Amino acid sequence: MKFIVILPAIGMLFSPNLYAKCDKTSKTVFSCLTAKGKQIEVCDNGKVIAYSYGKPNVKPEMAFSVPRAQATTSQWSGVGRYESYAIDIPNKTITYSVFFGTDRLTDKHTVEAGVNVMIKKKLAGTVNCAGKNITNNLEGLTLKPTP
Repeated sequence: MKFIVILPAIGMLFSPNLYAKCDKTSKTVFSCLTAKGKQIEVCDNGKVIAYSYGKPNVKPEMAFSVPRAQATTSQWSGVGRYESYAIDIPNKTITYSVFFGTDRLTDKHTVEAGVNVMIKKKLAGTVNCAGKNITNNLEGLTLKPTP
């Protein structure tokens, strides 16, 4: 899958060279590394939600932002064995659903995290996080609920 860089329509959230890193005015909502060493990152500066994907500390393969009102979230209801959270970030006909979940009833509390890429609401692919270095601030995110 080849990605292109899409510049934010309402202002830059990233540094001018578009490195995959939230700037100082933004909160890191989610960040992790994949098995191929790519970084998935979601940033929130209060006005926009930004998504980037690519090698850390270099220009990402893809980066875009949307007005905060366009992003939605799924929050764990507090019931059930699997605790899960997600943020859905639309980009035209593609939605990037960044997720974090854990099985609360196992001793190891296995974590699943990454991004589901949905094209016209159909799953086109999933990129999973690798390792334990995951920044997860999806819990309690105040956005509209995902329908």
